[in-house]
Amino acid sequence: MERLTLTLNGQHREVGQVHAHTTLLEWLRLEGLTGSKEGCAEGECGACAVLLVRADARGQAQYVATNSCLLLVGALNGQEVVTVEGLGTPGRLHPVQKSLAERGGSQCGYCTPGFVMSMAAEYYRDERSAFDLEALSGNLCRCTGYRPIRDAARALGQPDEHDQWSLRLAQGAPLTCPTVLTSEHGELRRCETLPQTLAVLAENPSAKLLAGGTDWSVDVNLRHARAPLTLAIDHHEELRAVHWTPEYVEIGAALTLSEIESQLNGRLPLLHDWTPQFASRLIRNRATLGGNLGTASPIGDSAPVLLALNASVVLQSAARERTVALKDFFVRYRETVLQHGELIRAVRVPLPHPMHARFYKVTKRRLDDISSVAAAFALDLDGGAVRRIRIGLGGVAATPLRAAATEAFLNGQPWNEQTVRDAARLMSCEGTPLGDLRASEAYRKAMLEQLLLKFYEQTTDQRVEVEG
Repeated sequence: MERLTLTLNGQHREVGQVHAHTTLLEWLRLEGLTGSKEGCAEGECGACAVLLVRADARGQAQYVATNSCLLLVGALNGQEVVTVEGLGTPGRLHPVQKSLAERGGSQCGYCTPGFVMSMAAEYYRDERSAFDLEALSGNLCRCTGYRPIRDAARALGQPDEHDQWSLRLAQGAPLTCPTVLTSEHGELRRCETLPQTLAVLAENPSAKLLAGGTDWSVDVNLRHARAPLTLAIDHHEELRAVHWTPEYVEIGAALTLSEIESQLNGRLPLLHDWTPQFASRLIRNRATLGGNLGTASPIGDSAPVLLALNASVVLQSAARERTVALKDFFVRYRETVLQHGELIRAVRVPLPHPMHARFYKVTKRRLDDISSVAAAFALDLDGGAVRRIRIGLGGVAATPLRAAATEAFLNGQPWNEQTVRDAARLMSCEGTPLGDLRASEAYRKAMLEQLLLKFYEQTTDQRVEVEG
């Protein structure tokens, strides 16, 4: 087994004996750093939040808050981690900790360390003018003490010029290290180059590809899943670039959703409006488009948006590269056209952006929840008629899909209430909606119909009365 090291709270540490599926949270607590708590083991509560020192698109170091329960410690070889114990001490509280203490932001205290770390990441965010409460969207307080936590966040000023954590960022972010970790539970490997990774994947086509880990690590934690070989790919620059051409924008499959949001900077409005509805900031700091599409979940939120945008995926193996339209990518439940040895290198979104585009997510909670039904619409009008419409759906079939019958009915037709009502009734039959714990079949069909009517309202500013 290779010797693994990382920088923990400013100190160089050897990781010691771990296996390929040991999470950072598990290792921290075994090392006596019990400030990070396990509340859910699936990245929903934020009690385990820590900071990573990562480089942004400009190469400058930044603190990124993330769930330590979803990080495999072997994939952090050579990286830098900050926990709540390192941020401040009882005798010398960090400004974030001090603000929370003074304003009564800690009740039972279980969630407090996670809130501290998410607040610290926002506290040190470059060019911050005011505290963005969205930074706390992945932290749950079971004592419902949100008001004092919010007050503590908004009371924070700017870091002092001599603040040690600010000075640390000026030194740059650590580089990733090639890694081979073998154990009786499997092997974790990080190759130096993408060609090396593809060569290993060609020899081991069943290897688990690890980028953000927000899906796979849940299986590791809750279902005790173990892969014979895990390949870390989140560092490959070929998977982390954004390229603009006159015909399309290509988005690297291993860019996190937070990085995509920052780099696109609103230039794809539908993606910009969708991103805040995807899980929480803690999850978006790790989750990737490649991972969300590669899992082929019928309720994955990115697929309906990208289907509406007529996106394609760029697939790469050691032997070749090919491009597949996303509407043809999903084959059946949790299966895709990916062949042995292939991975998703990038997602291509055609330009220009459609005239009107919206994403709707029907959930039991407004944010940070799994979709019962998801629908994305992209519409171009020519005068008062539909020149082109694309509709992506999730949660209504075994795979994400395009509402092909509804699109065909609407194309070339006048964009008016009667046409849309007729189309909405047709859309309620798209897919094969099933009843489950999240929603009944009848509810899903009703939502499909209502979402198209809602889209019509928002593109025309005309009120549509609900029939029946």
